[in-house]
Amino acid sequence: MTAEPVLAVEDLTVTLGTRRGPARAVAGVDWSVAPGRTLALVGESGSGKTMSVLAATGLAPRTARVTGRVRLLGEDLTALPPQRRRVLRGRHVGFVFQDPSTSLNPVLTVGRQVTEAAEEHLGLTRRQARDRAVELLELVGIPSAARRVDEYPHQFSGGMRQRVVIAMALACDPALLIADEPTTALDVTTQAQIVELVAGLQERMGTAVVWITHDLGVVAGVADTVAVMYGGRIVEHGPVDDVFAAPGHPYTRALLAARPRPGHRDADLPAIQGSPPSPLDLPAGCAFWPRCPVRGDARCEHELPPLTEVGPAHRVRTFYPSPPTGEDR
Repeated sequence: MTAEPVLAVEDLTVTLGTRRGPARAVAGVDWSVAPGRTLALVGESGSGKTMSVLAATGLAPRTARVTGRVRLLGEDLTALPPQRRRVLRGRHVGFVFQDPSTSLNPVLTVGRQVTEAAEEHLGLTRRQARDRAVELLELVGIPSAARRVDEYPHQFSGGMRQRVVIAMALACDPALLIADEPTTALDVTTQAQIVELVAGLQERMGTAVVWITHDLGVVAGVADTVAVMYGGRIVEHGPVDDVFAAPGHPYTRALLAARPRPGHRDADLPAIQGSPPSPLDLPAGCAFWPRCPVRGDARCEHELPPLTEVGPAHRVRTFYPSPPTGEDR
């Protein structure tokens, strides 16, 4: 029996008002994540990964027009009044953002920041909150937590600050953890430690995770399902092993080909020519068409490709006119 999704997004569209006119940042995306599972949203900068998650959780810019349906633990967030949405989001969703320096207030102790949400949503007293902060700092692997709980962010290294941010995200025992490029600002060794930490916490707590990244190496190690985004749309979606073994969309194949590999110089990596499209001026058809190395079907320039089920047991969904052939690869 399949578990009910913690977060389910259906036909989500986000249009931003700009001085140059409407910009379609997200266009009709669908995805979901179940308890104890990890969904990776992958793509270049500007593909719509972060905006789709912000819009789904009610954190899109005020100028954004958001349509579609979003269910968090069975409740339709798009139909709730702002106060109820805030309570539901604060209690059940934890956020870990890219740069811990911008997530922490430099003039408050880390203990105060870790439990601020718990005091608000769980009604903890100041004493209970401090005990909870020590518990959370120990949980994320910060040594001497009982002493360091009263220290300030500048007294921690970058990796330790990110652990503090993860502790903040877990303060209310959320059903969903959203990690938006949480390792980008860290060195390689610390990145591996953070990935391992999140995976261990998920296994222990059964939390659903949405991992936003452009790093396919991270995706292979943490995700169960991957959704590849380009031009505000999901172009391929399926189990991570199936997508990596037999990618169906040219963009997914180009991303995988551009991964650094042991024994290869950076100069040998095939780059994706051109630049991602502007949300102000998206092509009429497939957004990847101007950069596509296998654009043999002229319809792609003028029509959105249909959804095609490919891969083992047809578990991968890709928007491409037909499954790739040997010549396409």
